[in-house]
Amino acid sequence: MRISKQEYARRRKALMNQMEANSIAVLPAAQVFIRNRDVEHNYRQDSDFQYLTGFPEPEAVAVLIPGREHGEYVLFCREKDKERELWDGYRAGQEGAVVEYGANDAFPISDIDDILPGLIEGRERVYYAMGANAEFDRRLTNWINLIRSKARLGAQPPKEFVALDHLLHDMRLYKSAGEQKVMQAAADISAEAHVRAMQFCRPGCYEYQLEAELQHCFMHHGSRSPAYSSIVAAGKNACILHYTENTAQVRDGDLVLIDAGCELDCYASDITRTFPANGKFSPEQRAIYDIVLAAQEAAMAVIGPEHSWNESHDASVRAITAGLVELGLLQGDVDALIAGEAYRRFYMHRLGHWLGMDVHDVGEYRVGGVWRQLEPGMVMTVEPGIYISPDDDSVPRKWRGIGVRIEDDVVVTKTGYEVLTAKVPKDPDEIEALMAAARQAEPA
Repeated sequence: MRISKQEYARRRKALMNQMEANSIAVLPAAQVFIRNRDVEHNYRQDSDFQYLTGFPEPEAVAVLIPGREHGEYVLFCREKDKERELWDGYRAGQEGAVVEYGANDAFPISDIDDILPGLIEGRERVYYAMGANAEFDRRLTNWINLIRSKARLGAQPPKEFVALDHLLHDMRLYKSAGEQKVMQAAADISAEAHVRAMQFCRPGCYEYQLEAELQHCFMHHGSRSPAYSSIVAAGKNACILHYTENTAQVRDGDLVLIDAGCELDCYASDITRTFPANGKFSPEQRAIYDIVLAAQEAAMAVIGPEHSWNESHDASVRAITAGLVELGLLQGDVDALIAGEAYRRFYMHRLGHWLGMDVHDVGEYRVGGVWRQLEPGMVMTVEPGIYISPDDDSVPRKWRGIGVRIEDDVVVTKTGYEVLTAKVPKDPDEIEALMAAARQAEPA
């Protein structure tokens, strides 16, 4: 499942339609980063660059020039080099940039100093994400200064820079039908991985073994990597929000919180499930779990075009606060406790975030100081949680060290919402039944 070449072309045209007349947009590819000594991190393309080009290689620069007679999309990239390709892998080259990736013109990246200043000269505005790539900032500034140095000879330098990311990130917030298909495919793979982890889990296994089950499923279905560092947190580790050590042994009686999702064609999925290591929730675990599940259901009830971004968070806060009062973990009037943010002791994060090419995707949450109205095509996570510190002496011991989060990926539709990650169970009875069936299927 991939984004089509035609969709990339539509995106470039949509961006150029928003640019002022006589302007140019410049986007560099992501840099290669060293992991240690001469070993590189696995390369992952810059999301904005990927969104407009689909071009997967480093050492590339995309240039959009609305109205250019010889073609509006110019791509600078590495040349074909049989010797380097023998060592490092396939390169598209200039011909591939045109034929495979839709560029109107393609030039060697080694020629950019000679060619790009000429493309910029005479343009009034440069659309560029200043500050995102310090090295390229300096190169672009040098090219602009070169044009300025020739002003007495008639050269016309640009008059202003315009923030490209402002336009581009608003485009990325609304997912097309093609994007939603890719994200659904990523969600399906991740859902299968979570089910696999539940089925595998036994007291005595290690967190990293559960992570291995996730990774196996991701890669078996064509995902080359997780969308973010997987969280596999057993017992009290679930109370660490971004726990990624994943080295502890899972004990009988632990809850296991897994927050993991794969990336597919540079699109993320993001799922959290919490389940009992031995296959059966204790009464205290079930009580906390039921509150979190009710909070997620309350949040989803106010997702749709007639609602704002923050309404779902507020709904989750009310459900969690009321639930904690019922259990005696908070005391007082629910409204007063919400006003005083007493819930933040147990629920310290917001309900969710935008999801797309980045797991915490781009797009403003407020517009003009007001919470953004939800619109069809937006994709968001819905992930309430309760975390009771193992060191919190103010609560009875039976509650301490319980951490529960439930997270799904949701796309806003014309009539409400659709859950992309519905294939992994979250009803506690269904989770227990799934884990019991896995144990019954074991050979005697």
